[in-house]
Amino acid sequence: MPPSKKKSIRGRAEGDGATGLGAVLGELERRGTRAQVRALDRYGIVAAEPFGVAVGVLKSMAKGLGTDHGLALQLWATGRYEARMLATMIDDPGEVTLAQLNAWSAEFDNWAIVDSACFHLFDRSRYAWRMVPQWAKAKLEFRKRAAFALIWSLSVHDKGAPNRSFLEGLKLIEAAAEDERNFVKKAVNMALRATGKRNLVLHAAALRTSARLAESEDDSSRWIGRHALRELSSSAVRKRLDSKNR
Repeated sequence: MPPSKKKSIRGRAEGDGATGLGAVLGELERRGTRAQVRALDRYGIVAAEPFGVAVGVLKSMAKGLGTDHGLALQLWATGRYEARMLATMIDDPGEVTLAQLNAWSAEFDNWAIVDSACFHLFDRSRYAWRMVPQWAKAKLEFRKRAAFALIWSLSVHDKGAPNRSFLEGLKLIEAAAEDERNFVKKAVNMALRATGKRNLVLHAAALRTSARLAESEDDSSRWIGRHALRELSSSAVRKRLDSKNR
C-alpha cells in the first residue's frame, strides 16, 4: 500500500485562522467564477452548489493546507462540490475508515468527485483493494464507477501490488462490461486499459480480455473491448512496456 501523505506542520484546530472551515469556505467563495460553474456542464459534472473553482486552484489550496483529516470531514459534510473535492485532496489516507469509505461513496453524485477521491485518497487507504470487489457489485452508478476508478488508480500508484490482484480485477472488469451506464462503462474501459499498461504479463491478460469483449454480442462490452484493443495493441504501448521490462 502506498505511504500516507505527510502531515502539515501547521496547527489544525477548527477556526484556526486561514485553516478553519469558515476561512476555507470563504476562500472558495472568493475564488469561484461563473465561467467555471458553466464549465462543469461542458464536462458532464452535475455538482451540488458549486463555487466555480478550477481543479488547479483546488490543488494549490490543498498544498497550502497540508494534510488534515478533521478538516476534510468538515468540508465533506458541507455537501458542496469544491469543498468535497478539496476534502479528497487534504484527507489523511491513514485515518480513513471503512465507515467513511462507504459513507462517502454512497454520496458520490458525479464522475469528477469519484475520480478525485480514488486518485487522491482512497487508493492510498489500507482498505482500497478490499473495496474493489464490493463496489464492483454495487447498484449505485457512481459507487460502482469507484471500483473501476480504484483499479485504474491502483495500477498507477500501488507499485508493490502483485499481478494476481489485477488479474482478479480483470475478472471484475469483464463481469461489469455489460453495464451500459455511461459513467460505469467509461471507468471499466479505463481500468482495462490501465491494467494492460502496467507490465507485460498484465498486458497479455488484458489483451485476451479485450478480445473476448470485442467479440461480444452486448453493445457495451463490445465498445469497451474494441477501445481497449485499439490502445493496447498500439506500437506505442508495446514499446513502453518493452522498455520497462529491460
